Amino acid sequence: MTTVRFAHVSDIHFGGENVAAVAACRDWIADQAPDLVLITGDLTREGLQAEFQAARAWVDSLSAPVLVVPGNHDTPYFDLAKRLFAPWRRYERYFGPVPEEADQLDGLAIARINTARGVQLRANWSKGAISARQAGAAVRALAAAPEGALRVAACHHPLIEMVGAPMSGKVHGGRAAAAVFARGGVDLVLTGHVHAPFVLPFSGGDGRTWAVGAGTLSVRERGVPAGFNCIEAEADGVTCTALTWTGSRFEPWRTWRLDRRVG
Repeated sequence: MTTVRFAHVSDIHFGGENVAAVAACRDWIADQAPDLVLITGDLTREGLQAEFQAARAWVDSLSAPVLVVPGNHDTPYFDLAKRLFAPWRRYERYFGPVPEEADQLDGLAIARINTARGVQLRANWSKGAISARQAGAAVRALAAAPEGALRVAACHHPLIEMVGAPMSGKVHGGRAAAAVFARGGVDLVLTGHVHAPFVLPFSGGDGRTWAVGAGTLSVRERGVPAGFNCIEAEADGVTCTALTWTGSRFEPWRTWRLDRRVG
């Protein structure tokens, strides 16, 4: 298998970003030259056009390929009519629709999923939802990846809850989707939303499907400094390192070594 190394970034919240940390993240990417940057939602704070413009400009300034999925803050946050009838028009103008097919890189396949909703039949619209159709489509898309490729599902909301998390995803359909991913041979499910890095195993399957959450690059920290993940996959395992911002540089905060499928 080809060794793959990529940055997992989330919850930048342009309009409320940590300016120094965001600039330093760009510098880290230029210096470390990862194969990919994957952003798991909440590029903006309120879904405003100026925030999307800033997000697009930052993404375009990165010296690596970039894939993104939307988050709940990427809808027009205070415009009910747009949230009802065109929640993703602005996001798609700047970043395009979420594709049905998996993105393929050498040694890596990524299925992108939108777990955010403009409105829902519950009071807190920030929470996530994933349908059986979405989960099944992601597994089928990843099944087409070459043998030995790291199979990744990327969405904004954690499908299982982090113990001691500063907030909850409460994803409708999350547990069922997690079971589908575990049975379907997905290696990693990468998310954001809770603004704190974590790694947890999914139950079921062969025990080698892992939930990986990234922190935030916004000023809205929840107990962990601003940061992002560096993920490196080799034939026998995956190393996930949460990097946090000290005020002058990024330093390792915690590292997890994960078993992975072979063949």
